[in-house]
Amino acid sequence: MKHTLDATGKRIGRVATEVAVLLMGKNRTDFAKNKIPDVKVEVLNASKFWIDARKKRDKTYATHSGYPGSLKTRSMQQVIDAKGEKEVLRMAVLGMLPKNKLRPQMIKNLTIKD
Repeated sequence: MKHTLDATGKRIGRVATEVAVLLMGKNRTDFAKNKIPDVKVEVLNASKFWIDARKKRDKTYATHSGYPGSLKTRSMQQVIDAKGEKEVLRMAVLGMLPKNKLRPQMIKNLTIKD
């Protein structure tokens, strides 16, 4: 089953929660935590979703390799400049999916288009 969502004028979190629910299959009657549903989700107009200027400036993404002194933080604006709005949406959806072995397979069913 294929779902198409339009992100024009919507907030990023609202779109991301809707996508995460569809990717996990929680809207289906045959939902099971240990199975990946046969669902493809396509998000259109990802560059047109609405982000507050303060959030672009203040929201940070942190990564740490485990070594001392390796904490790297980037603001949302830096991520948008480097990889575009698609990456911000992908990271938001990735954070909403369950942290288990099925997550990489679920995120492959997501297609984001500008």
